[in-house]
Amino acid sequence: MCGRYVLEGPVSRVQNFFDADLTETFDDYENGRYNIAPTMQIPVVRINRKGERVLIRHRWGLIPSWAKDATIGAKLNNARGETVHEKPSFRKGFKHFRCLIPASGYYEWQVPPQGSKARKQPFYISPTNVPFFAMAGVCEHWTDEATGELILTAAIITTQPSPELTYIHDRMPVMIQKENWKDWLEPKNQNIEVLRKQIASDNQVQAWPVGFAVSGVGKEREDSDKLIIPMGL
Repeated sequence: MCGRYVLEGPVSRVQNFFDADLTETFDDYENGRYNIAPTMQIPVVRINRKGERVLIRHRWGLIPSWAKDATIGAKLNNARGETVHEKPSFRKGFKHFRCLIPASGYYEWQVPPQGSKARKQPFYISPTNVPFFAMAGVCEHWTDEATGELILTAAIITTQPSPELTYIHDRMPVMIQKENWKDWLEPKNQNIEVLRKQIASDNQVQAWPVGFAVSGVGKEREDSDKLIIPMGL
């Protein structure tokens, strides 16, 4: 799974890399975010109704259009690539509302050997050949019946890890390669079998252990570039 990730600024660098127009300001991401967690507002790349590629806010944690309330989103921050096309929560989004979720890297926690009293070791995983991952995502549009508010949400699609990462965890986000961005984002492209062929692991990655501060939650959750410094430095 992917439970925390990083997006380094400035926003203009993200915008240029993904060749996307801004729909709004992203001042909260201008200096980078180093501990992005589920339920936060995140920038995603989508195609709008005019056919333009845009960078737009979504809440991380997908809320299906049929959901009774928003609480289900806290459990749907990831979608398994093997079943995303058929699961009721995700299949509509996979067919009609795919996106790219920019990331400079993400964190994963290595489980200690059975019987060990050691803590789960966090690792930072980032691309080796480009400045950003283009994590595959699915989106949804949910309306709060109580307030009438339209809420845009997204989930990250995951798959089996590349061989370089199997020692850390048994899942990793799907990374869409640049040559496939156009086809992935195109809402009119609804060929499920063709789309599923893009759900693959990425071996152009590097990983190193980092400190335990990234594991904090709530008020104890830190957010600075110190979190991605290799452990021991």
